[in-house]
Amino acid sequence: MRSAFGILFLIGVLHCSLFAQKAVTETPSVLPASLPPLGAIPAKKPIDSINLGDSKEFPEVNLNITITSGPFKPTWESIEKNYPGTPQWLRDAKFGIWVHFGPQASGESGDWYARKLYLEGTLAYKNHVKNHGHPSEVGYKDVLRNWNPSKLNPAALAKIYKDAGARFLLIQGVHHDNFDLWNSRYQPWNSVNLGPKRDLIGEWAKACRAENLKFGVTFHHEYTWWWWQTAFGSDTAGSKKGVPYDGNLTLADGKGKWWEGYDPRLLYGIDLREYKGVQEAAKSKWSPPPAGIFINHLDYAKWYTTQWALRMMDVTEHYDPDFIYTDGTSDQPFSGNGTGTGFKANAMQIVIADFYNQSIQRRGKVNTFSIVKFRHNTNGTVNTEEFGIPEKINSKEPWIAETPVGDWFYAPDFTYNSGMMIKYIIEAIARDGNAAICISLLPDGSLDAGSKKMLEEVGIWLRRNGEAVYGSKAWVTPGEGEMVDGKLKMLPGGGLGSRQAEFRFDSSDFRFTVGKNNALYIFTMVIPRQGTQLVIKSLATDAGYFKQEIKRVSLVGYSNQVKWKQDTDGLKIFYPKNEIPFSTAVVFKIE
Repeated sequence: MRSAFGILFLIGVLHCSLFAQKAVTETPSVLPASLPPLGAIPAKKPIDSINLGDSKEFPEVNLNITITSGPFKPTWESIEKNYPGTPQWLRDAKFGIWVHFGPQASGESGDWYARKLYLEGTLAYKNHVKNHGHPSEVGYKDVLRNWNPSKLNPAALAKIYKDAGARFLLIQGVHHDNFDLWNSRYQPWNSVNLGPKRDLIGEWAKACRAENLKFGVTFHHEYTWWWWQTAFGSDTAGSKKGVPYDGNLTLADGKGKWWEGYDPRLLYGIDLREYKGVQEAAKSKWSPPPAGIFINHLDYAKWYTTQWALRMMDVTEHYDPDFIYTDGTSDQPFSGNGTGTGFKANAMQIVIADFYNQSIQRRGKVNTFSIVKFRHNTNGTVNTEEFGIPEKINSKEPWIAETPVGDWFYAPDFTYNSGMMIKYIIEAIARDGNAAICISLLPDGSLDAGSKKMLEEVGIWLRRNGEAVYGSKAWVTPGEGEMVDGKLKMLPGGGLGSRQAEFRFDSSDFRFTVGKNNALYIFTMVIPRQGTQLVIKSLATDAGYFKQEIKRVSLVGYSNQVKWKQDTDGLKIFYPKNEIPFSTAVVFKIE
């Protein structure tokens, strides 16, 4: 039996809807339904005065959005039933570049600059006050107006990334800052109207196709509404104590100013700090508010989720990406918990069903996929692992390990080291995954010298050893070597930096893959000393892993023969005595 509280929720949804909840309709046209007006927002209540609604009792709202005709309906059941399987290219690709770039790079403060510039004492706040002014007078909206990555050249960068060995790109479409990097129909705060006045996603799509690179567009705006709550605060000390930040501005406040006609609510959202836990979460380094529903703002919540979905559908219609990506920590966007706190709706199912039906109409088949970050394994979606790499092999589904070099947005003094990138790739592919690595662009959109050199070195290594990487799959075990607390020693998690660059493996540490040619490949995690005997215990005659007889052992990229023998201690390979100009890791081919 439903609780009385749950019944009130249901009544609230039915009564407060801004537009009627009808069944999703379909049309042969790819054009999605238009977005209703934002509408009135309830008067603010005191901070922390309202309990979030119980998300477990709140029914999932079915949004009234028209989707492209086809077999996919906006339910997980339909998506899982009709999806033909993830394209083989993803399992084969193994390495991609994460193009995590937007106006927040201009802060030179690392990730989440837009949010943190409203948090006293942070690097972002200090840099913003120094470079732009106080956030009560000059806020993020003004950063957007002035942002001009004049050296951003997607065509040139796509070539650099391809030369580095990347087979696909993840391209940021909109981050938590709510600024669309395309000619957005549903968000006037976008890169065509403001800042560079360029259709950046359009440029990237063209560049990727020219280089035969697969590409996906990423969307991080699901939890913008609680992420932006810092913009509604004020300094707690000093000469600006209590002076509201510019998130509190209204559309009327823009009259006669450069941003006249641009509603700040469409950028910053609305003040939601009346709900208990929202203010505390806004002050934290990362944490989302507690699970729950913004029960006093159901009309706004429905409008917000509708706009969220339509913006994604806008991109899939106009740019035809090979995949889409949604950020978050919950099993789906707008789940009512985790990063999906605030509302429950079928927005993600609508977007995915529309995307796959579009694929059928455009491509004749569904050879696209959708990343729903951290969703449990379901047919039709792909998972990612941020920062870390699983300890064990995961062959049940394609997956992507993702991490930045330094941070997700640029800051000074990052460590650039090709070895840590290569080892991250090796750790991922040995467990049947892909690696997607972000090399943050400078504020002007260019790569600095350290990044260029690093990518060039990664490209050299992948060209030499690509047969062990591209199209490979995991062996029966990911590797062998030193054990730490009962587990195989691995490259440390987190963003790639000095800790990973200085991490030490030794000559007993190996990783394995099986190539498309069915040969077994052994990666050393260091360059062996000249004349060293390497012992791979997993290939001992009685180990039971490698069933067939070993007939040949060769060093990939080395023309001369190498000496070897196999016995009950392992496969013993004698590394050549002459100097070989290889770096980071060498690969042996076992046939």
